[in-house]
Amino acid sequence: MYYHNTRETTVAKLSLTPEALELIAERFKVLAEPARLQILSCLRKHEATVSEIVDETGLGQANVSKHLQLLHTHGFVARRREGLYAHYVLADAHVFKLCELVCDSMNAALSAKRLQLTS
Repeated sequence: MYYHNTRETTVAKLSLTPEALELIAERFKVLAEPARLQILSCLRKHEATVSEIVDETGLGQANVSKHLQLLHTHGFVARRREGLYAHYVLADAHVFKLCELVCDSMNAALSAKRLQLTS
């Protein structure tokens, strides 16, 4: 992983332990499922119950529950109980910074590809 220090114009390498790399890889694996990204996008807008997420996403109830459990286990969402219902909310909004980086990169690559095809 690299960062650019504009004041000193140097690039420094951050050292990550094998354990840290394993945790990072696990988080990326969790985000590698479109349904989970859809759920996170829903929760980006507002706190929601499983039923509300099902209504908004069109995914099945069992599927949403399974994905929410995994997202909760990996720290992407938090939940609070209120009577019979669990309300889910984003626990780590930084995930969307990552998504924006990936999406911007993909959009640039697709634009370049389209430009090549029309040239």
